[in-house]
Amino acid sequence: MGTIWVGVDDTDAKGSGCTTWVLTELLGLAREQRLDPIGPPRLVRLNPNIPWKTRGNAALSVRLGHGRGRRRWVGTLSGRRLFAYASGAEPTTAELERFARAAWQVVLDASPEAEGTDPALVVASRRPSPELYWKAVREVVAVDEARAALDAVGALVRTRGDPRGLVGAAAAIAWPARRGTWELLSYRQPERVGKPRTIDPETVRAAQRADRRLFLCHDPVTRRLLVAPHTGCPVLFGLRATAPEAAVRALRTVRSEPWERWVLFRTNQATGDHLLRRSAASIVPFLSAILPGTVSAPPRALAGGHVLFSVRDEEGDEVRCVAFEPTKTLPRVAQALLPGDRVVVWGSASRPATLRLEGIRLVRRVRVRRLSAPACPRCGGRTGSLGRGRGWRCRSCRLRLPPEHATTSVIPRAVRPGTYHPTPSARRHLAPRATEPAAARADDPQSMPRATDGGPGARTSSRAPGLARAFERFPAPPEREEDT
Repeated sequence: MGTIWVGVDDTDAKGSGCTTWVLTELLGLAREQRLDPIGPPRLVRLNPNIPWKTRGNAALSVRLGHGRGRRRWVGTLSGRRLFAYASGAEPTTAELERFARAAWQVVLDASPEAEGTDPALVVASRRPSPELYWKAVREVVAVDEARAALDAVGALVRTRGDPRGLVGAAAAIAWPARRGTWELLSYRQPERVGKPRTIDPETVRAAQRADRRLFLCHDPVTRRLLVAPHTGCPVLFGLRATAPEAAVRALRTVRSEPWERWVLFRTNQATGDHLLRRSAASIVPFLSAILPGTVSAPPRALAGGHVLFSVRDEEGDEVRCVAFEPTKTLPRVAQALLPGDRVVVWGSASRPATLRLEGIRLVRRVRVRRLSAPACPRCGGRTGSLGRGRGWRCRSCRLRLPPEHATTSVIPRAVRPGTYHPTPSARRHLAPRATEPAAARADDPQSMPRATDGGPGARTSSRAPGLARAFERFPAPPEREEDT
């Protein structure tokens, strides 16, 4: 046997518990048994549209062995530093069996006894195929399918209650982790869990200003702090970053109540892995989709500040797109669209042929023309219309002019070509990372948002092409808008 892979899921409840904290308990057990993390612990978000998920639909995994080679500081447990190693020596069969026996009891002890909490533990010497991860992050995986994948690698499986947690635990191990981000999670002292958190918001904002590798720490538009959960779970705060050292450095900057432990996780957050280009006809509930197409109907304002419009794909099929008010940016962009605009939209399907928008890219705008009365070429006076299609007549010298003498002008459009994302507090964990709004924009909530860089189009993985291939259908916006 080689190193050991451990996956865990479904150990939290709607308002308490936390699967990441359960993994920190397993890391403590591993240390007691002289096993080290080989590579960083992993926090893996799965399909965000699954209706039976608890909160962020995260599963956890870690690879264990006897650490060798270079090491990285990835946490502090019980007052001692936790290191992850670049490689590891093979544990004995007895060591692996001893860990597996003790690990299940740790999971049970750390999981709340609550409705909907059905913990699952997977211990394996080999990983399932990455295809299991891609299906779990984009579609719905049956428990039997996950069991078959685990049986194929000889995994040890433990469940309590509904075995659906096996899907997440297996997918967390299967995640290829070729690209991703980092999140440092700090945890509260046990006696404080369930009480209001004490975190200095200004130190969080200052940390992000000081290091732009931190992201989604706060929302300058809604003025919400985004690092702390709103439930009674043991997490104190989490710092998301594109580089591990940025999160560790920020931990020293943020002022808060004392933390009891912290762990740095490698994550698939902000990757857009849940998004896949689909046709309008294939958009069904529980899936996320990227759809290039043309706006086919004028936007319509709904009660509550939401906006509805339709997009027709290249096959001629239509999808209804809903931009919800909490996203702030998207309804204002959607309201400014016109039939004929070429767009790429992405989001989740709540019902057939309906997308709850997570982003809009305006690829090319239509040109809107306005006809106005010409000046009289004889006397320079004003002319008036003689009726539809009948031309013009000077009000001073009575000279008649044909209809084609009308003056044509282009009406400026409020929205510019570019990519638009929700305000930070309305973005999903998996949503592609993008430039965050400047604080100055928060003082003008009714202004048209600015297009940003980043987004799903930045993908490079051949398995997760995202918007990169979708954009190939439409060239970059020209300097002048196309005529209608």
